[in-house]
Amino acid sequence: MNENLLVDLNDVISFDALQSHNKNIIVAQGDKRSDSRPAEGSRLGRASIGNPNLSPNPTQSQLVLTYLPPKGLPFPPFSPKRAKGQVAGSSNLSFFRVEFGNMTKKEEFGDGRDDMLIDGDHGKSITDGFSPEYLKAYYGMLFPHAEIFKWMSYGHDGKHPACDHSYFGRREFSFTLDNDIYLRFQSFNNAAELENSIKEKCPFKIDIGPVYSVDPAKRHAYAQAGDNVFTPVERELIFDIDMSDYDDVRYCCSGADVCIDCWPLMTIAIKVMDTALRDDFGFNHILWVYSGRRGVHCWVCDGRARRLTNEQRAAVADYFRVYKGNDNSNKMVSLIGPALHPLLIRSYADVLRGFFEEKLLCSQKLLSIEERFQKILDLIPDEDIAAELQSRWQENRRSSISKEDVNAVRWEQLKHLVQSPKQKALGVRRCVEEIVFSYTYPRLDMEVSKHMNHLLKAPFCVHPKTGRVCIPIDPEHCDDFDPTAVPTLSELLEELNSSRADVNDEFNRTSLGRSVKFFRTSFLEPLLKSCKEEMESTYNAKLQQSKNSLSW
Repeated sequence: MNENLLVDLNDVISFDALQSHNKNIIVAQGDKRSDSRPAEGSRLGRASIGNPNLSPNPTQSQLVLTYLPPKGLPFPPFSPKRAKGQVAGSSNLSFFRVEFGNMTKKEEFGDGRDDMLIDGDHGKSITDGFSPEYLKAYYGMLFPHAEIFKWMSYGHDGKHPACDHSYFGRREFSFTLDNDIYLRFQSFNNAAELENSIKEKCPFKIDIGPVYSVDPAKRHAYAQAGDNVFTPVERELIFDIDMSDYDDVRYCCSGADVCIDCWPLMTIAIKVMDTALRDDFGFNHILWVYSGRRGVHCWVCDGRARRLTNEQRAAVADYFRVYKGNDNSNKMVSLIGPALHPLLIRSYADVLRGFFEEKLLCSQKLLSIEERFQKILDLIPDEDIAAELQSRWQENRRSSISKEDVNAVRWEQLKHLVQSPKQKALGVRRCVEEIVFSYTYPRLDMEVSKHMNHLLKAPFCVHPKTGRVCIPIDPEHCDDFDPTAVPTLSELLEELNSSRADVNDEFNRTSLGRSVKFFRTSFLEPLLKSCKEEMESTYNAKLQQSKNSLSW
């Protein structure tokens, strides 16, 4: 039975939808309609598909239908870039774009296709923003399915006798579909199942959960078997740092918004956390990922980290906990005791102090605006010092103190008073450090790190609000990371469209290639090598133990 598909100007129509149904495309333009049905599997470049009986001048209502054929099929011989009226396309994309135009210029295809008359500049082929059709193309060509599978398998996809081939199948994936439809406890037996499901469901977000004791998709079958049959047994140690938690110390943005002035707060968090995780805990396989909008995620993937209990995870998270502020207290950080913890000493000396004094003070104008410097004065425990500084700064608020930045000058004045040799109270002398920690130290979502069953968004997802890809961040070069320069979904498809189609690796045809390469070479390959070594060591130890028991 034939179906009619009504589309509007500039609609994007899924090729799969057209190919799987015998549909007539009916495109409305004012009171006119143009009816057609493309032949199944046809390879059109641009074709005028219209009914000349619709108007005296058929070119006024012709449908411009661009089919971008699936991978492996030849592409019509015209340039994929900015020709007049042309919708640029990649030979690997599979969707139609519907456009209208007043046709005045005649072009012919070299392969005998219908002539087409073109006018108007429709040069922008991929519109800005996020759409399910763009996402489908992204999952079909650019999402690193194989790399995600390799990562989540941790070497158990090989042929070594120690491999647990049920391992990947016990991992939970969660899909968030359009209209906030959640699909929890998805599981897959192999890479093909994972890839096919992602391509079929086209999730707006993919979350990764723990490895359970049994297949999470079959958890109900074990519900009557007693306690602890369906329980998480392994999960990366994860951290979630959100920029909105810094809204009380940044003034350039708030909520979900970020810019180059406040993003360095995330950079500082990466530096502090990454150093401590490696130096203090001995972890090696750590992945930092941009959340796609306003924060960063950290995945600690060492075997020791994945096997931590909830209590141990809570202890690790609490190790980093310094910021304990709340809405009812001005003081957000209390550094008690005669000496600071080595973690805090190192963080302050190597990272926090320099960032606060050289960047944050000036970029956020912390001491040049009364409302802002009052918050800092409230953190000084000596009321006389606070009053003196307040009086001095209010008197000078309309005059230039010097050619130096007013924020830097006033900070030096504050430090001179509270750290004076005459000042004996430890609490007063330490308030400088407390101010710096209050404004710069990482603010963790503690609950995310404490529990094994907490979900976290997968790397290389596309954030539906920004269209930006959740790409990895190199902690050794995190100062260079700019969230506003992260590739968006539409930009990647545009790059794919305008690049050479003969490049084998589609990642390398876009700016996503650098991120995928970093994920592979700097994170995944060393991780899998370590997993193989650990698997071999464990296997040999069990063999030796078995031999020893037999010798008795």
